[in-house]
Amino acid sequence: MKKSIAIIDDNNFLIKSVKEKLSFFEDIDISFSANDGLECMDKIQIKRQTDLILMDIDMPKQNGIETTALLKQKYPQIKIIMLTVFDDDENIFKAIQSGADGYLLKDTSAQELYTAIIQTLEGGAVMTPSIAMRTLNLLRSPLSEETDRTEETVKLTSREVEVLEQLSTGLPYTAIAENLFISPSTVRRHIENIYQKLQVHSKIEAIELAKKKRII
Repeated sequence: MKKSIAIIDDNNFLIKSVKEKLSFFEDIDISFSANDGLECMDKIQIKRQTDLILMDIDMPKQNGIETTALLKQKYPQIKIIMLTVFDDDENIFKAIQSGADGYLLKDTSAQELYTAIIQTLEGGAVMTPSIAMRTLNLLRSPLSEETDRTEETVKLTSREVEVLEQLSTGLPYTAIAENLFISPSTVRRHIENIYQKLQVHSKIEAIELAKKKRII
């Protein structure tokens, strides 16, 4: 099954370059491209089945970090990899805060970019090695001695995790159903199963516990 990828960059030459890199891989389909965040938000309403977005940071009208935050609120099922020339701490930190699933520099090779896309779609978090090191330095702090002894492994299905991610953004059941191409009753059934597995009784409890256990 083909992976549907969008490319957002204000430089058309770079969009063309990324398309050329991905043209080597038969299971990749370019959903759309856009030159700024506002254009991306318009197009994604029509191309909602896009699986992953390659997002530049520095763009006119609406930059990539702002756009990523908005997309993750409305369409949390869509994966986003920042594809940029910026390797400074501020942009890395803001991108992570906005909900980016990965962070790559634009000199990434075709094979590395393809591998990063596949790993991200499988639930991984990809970064150019130099970015990963800067991120570790940003986030490094002594581990809390407070280890949660109740940390039994909670086995949620991938679909239940998707529903929980959507739920955590405040979306109503109907919007979650639309985003995941399932019925509202199926969403409710998944949420009932999530409550049971997490042993909670409310949406707030489920989201807080899932974040604590790093499920979402």
